[in-house]
Amino acid sequence: MNCKPLILFFLPAMLLLPAKKVCAQKIAVSNVYQPASFPLVHQQKAASIYIDSKDAAVVPVAAEAFKNDLTAITGAVSEVKKDAAGLDTFPVIIGTLGQSKWIDALVKSNKIKAEKVRGKWETFSISVVDAPFTGIKKALVIFGSDRRGTAFGVFELSRMVGVSPLCWWADIVPEHQNALYISPGESLEGPPSVKYRGIFLNDEDWGLQPWAARNMDKEVKDIGPKTYTKIFELLLRMKANFIWPAMHPCTKAFYFYPDDPKIADQYAIVVGSSHCEPMLRNNVFEWAENFQNEYGQKPGEWRYDLNQKQIDQYWSDRIQQSKNYESVYTVGMRGIHDGSMPGPKDKNEKVKLLDKVITNQRSIFAADFTKPVNQVPQIFCPYKEVLSLYQAGLKLPDDVTIVWADDNHGYVRQLSNPQEQKRSGGSGVYYHISYWGAPQDYLWLCSTSPSLISYELSKAYQYDAKNLWVINVGDIKPGEMETQFSMDLAWNVNRWKPENASQYAAFWAEETFGKAFAKPIAKIKSEYYRLSQTAKPEHMNAVIFTDAAVDQRLKEYQAIAKEAEELQKQIPQRLQDAYFELIFYPVKGACLMNEKVLYAQKSLELAANGDKTALDFSRKSEAAFQQIQIITKKYNEQIAGGKWNGIMSWHPRDQEVFKMPKIATEEMVEEGKKLKVPTNSKDKTITIQAASFTTKKDAPDAKITTIIGLGAGGNGETLLPVMINPVDQNQLKNAAYLEYQVDLPKGDHRIKIKCLPTFGVYEGRGVRYAISVNDETPQVINVAPASENAVWKQNVLQGYASGETLHHLKNSGKNSIKIYPLDPGTVINQLEIR
Repeated sequence: MNCKPLILFFLPAMLLLPAKKVCAQKIAVSNVYQPASFPLVHQQKAASIYIDSKDAAVVPVAAEAFKNDLTAITGAVSEVKKDAAGLDTFPVIIGTLGQSKWIDALVKSNKIKAEKVRGKWETFSISVVDAPFTGIKKALVIFGSDRRGTAFGVFELSRMVGVSPLCWWADIVPEHQNALYISPGESLEGPPSVKYRGIFLNDEDWGLQPWAARNMDKEVKDIGPKTYTKIFELLLRMKANFIWPAMHPCTKAFYFYPDDPKIADQYAIVVGSSHCEPMLRNNVFEWAENFQNEYGQKPGEWRYDLNQKQIDQYWSDRIQQSKNYESVYTVGMRGIHDGSMPGPKDKNEKVKLLDKVITNQRSIFAADFTKPVNQVPQIFCPYKEVLSLYQAGLKLPDDVTIVWADDNHGYVRQLSNPQEQKRSGGSGVYYHISYWGAPQDYLWLCSTSPSLISYELSKAYQYDAKNLWVINVGDIKPGEMETQFSMDLAWNVNRWKPENASQYAAFWAEETFGKAFAKPIAKIKSEYYRLSQTAKPEHMNAVIFTDAAVDQRLKEYQAIAKEAEELQKQIPQRLQDAYFELIFYPVKGACLMNEKVLYAQKSLELAANGDKTALDFSRKSEAAFQQIQIITKKYNEQIAGGKWNGIMSWHPRDQEVFKMPKIATEEMVEEGKKLKVPTNSKDKTITIQAASFTTKKDAPDAKITTIIGLGAGGNGETLLPVMINPVDQNQLKNAAYLEYQVDLPKGDHRIKIKCLPTFGVYEGRGVRYAISVNDETPQVINVAPASENAVWKQNVLQGYASGETLHHLKNSGKNSIKIYPLDPGTVINQLEIR
């Protein structure tokens, strides 16, 4: 037996506890016997698990999963007992306050303290209780304030003993233990930072839907109840509670399969619907395709000003179906799919129509619910063109939660201003780590870093987006780690602040693969995110790099790919599949995509000069293209015995970037010899990382803070706290600044400042910096683009926004450059001096 305590297994609970909830002594997990500990698994015997059959349906779901987790770790078989007359000497007791006879009896005898959780949202306690009942030595007691609180407590203990939340979804086999003991004490968690926390299954056409049809819901050949059962368990294991179901034309509506909402309720998952699906209706299927089957007649036009009666009935019918389940209703109206609301062309008239839509939707709630309308959870998502309608004067009821959207590329477009922060409905965020749309998709690999996720979502939280976070995760795979990070952050926003979010990869790698692999995996992931920031793998054909940058980029990608390959040889056999899915495939795939595109470009440049080595690069590009297909075939057909067959496409939507690019041929080289292209001399460019400042000055109310892993170059400099007021550009005397001492020749110089491509925190705010060379009058630049214009498109593809200023230097030698971040959300990444 390994006699070292299982420190690794203790970390998740220790680190995720909010500071205000820390108890004198928290429980810990060990495989070393101590007389005071609770024997969860002792001498190959697992403690029995006791629940009350009158408790919520999710309690036996969690209890059975926990029983199976114990078997997976130790081989010992526990038993879940409902309504047993008596208890074993060392029982595990699981229940919800007010719904479990065991829990209520312990409260009555003062063995557990109900006031610690009573009335709180999704709060739980895990404790070792001495002599809980007559003749019982010790009990391990898990109880929650509500049904999800209980389930979260159970799955938190699973995570503590060594079962990853991604155990099924990423084939993470836990390390075998002969015994498990829980030390005396109590771990108390909750309430969560964000009330509703979950995922949006989206753009599922090339992964989740074909995989589910082939492997899970074979009878209906779709994403159906069996698939959702696994998804809902994943959410519970991540302490998440919310879903926007898949809704593309390839997938039938969630409510089309009667078992879907029943299973959601069994797993205590709150069901909503996306920004373009009002009132839990999936219009792509239910209006455009299945309406006649449901109603016996064809639908009229999807225009509320012309077809109100039919649309109201359609919405009311769904409320009747859903009102006994926990749901969050999207109000408002857009096109049948992801397009603008049909109706009058005049914007003011459109605003009036949308006002009418929401007023009537609330009348439907009033008619169909017994509770007041303001107690029916409702959201309004000002996504894309809807934001302009909201800004044009839409009268939104105060209790409706505004769910602000990012720009689809990870940068939140707008947050609540001081007046909106007073609204009783509060706000939330709809955020993408996967996306189909302009200017270019990123559906293949997930490369949004924890640092960026934390920076944008923590900023949103500070501006009162605390009611709902929904993350567009595409097909779930291969964004497993990033999804788990988002849910960990939503549970405890103070645990993974922007200042330490870059450490999550090491924390997660230790939890997933073990301490020996934490640092090397974190290093690989850090480089992977840094390189992807300046062009995601899916955007490689849309970004132009200098020759030097191409060489450096290839060198750095090949370095981490090699590290991933070498590390793969050391990973234990039980974790080989998990390592391939979570680390090797995305890192190798990104490297190969860069090789394919950049080698092809090199081949054409060399051929234009008649250089025969162009053909070597042509071959390298082709080899990379073939290798992408080989590793994807392995993912689908070999990993986990073919379990994931159909989940991974190397060419979603058949975008141009996934095809074999044009490469040099012998004929092109011969032609190039005749038409030799002259090389133009280029200005010398000096690149300085923003974090490499010479000196720094903080302001009385704000501190310039380095955020590791944020933005181009790897690190960003930003003002914290993020709730500060903007700096008056005419009053810089006490403003915070970064100073750089740079050797430069006299004459004219252009200085480009690369910033994170964020938006002003709300309407009227910018993303400004001021720059002064040798204490000249500062020049002020605002890098926030108008929404979705050509500048924005280039910004999100290249991973930075930039401003450029001209400066005349009178003398050669050391010159002082001062940069003043002026707005909350401004992040300085790099200086380029020409």
